[in-house]
Amino acid sequence: MDAVDNDLTPLQWSQIRAAWGGCAYCGAAGVPLQRDCVLPLSRGGRYTVENIVPACRSCNASKSNDEVTGWLRRKKLDERAFLLRHRAYLDGLAEPTALIPEGAAQPGRVSGYTEVPAPGGA
Repeated sequence: MDAVDNDLTPLQWSQIRAAWGGCAYCGAAGVPLQRDCVLPLSRGGRYTVENIVPACRSCNASKSNDEVTGWLRRKKLDERAFLLRHRAYLDGLAEPTALIPEGAAQPGRVSGYTEVPAPGGA
């Protein structure tokens, strides 16, 4: 088996947790969160910003390597809400304030939690 592509930095994981504000699946807040692959590794997923969401221990263990929409339906969780929120999150990655690799300050983008000013001011 090929090595798993893992380009998720600790800073990006912190930003992902902050963006979701709790478990991406059930919404639980104030609980420890684990990294969960929306598309499981066993189905071709990777540890990347686009594929990782925060999950509470219960959701992560229950989902295991299931396909996310089928699992959400079986658990009677709000599939539509998750998919819309995940799509909005993914769309936000293309925005000027998207998550960027640690130490890669780029004008007009967020580095950590500090915005890097664009050239020429504003």
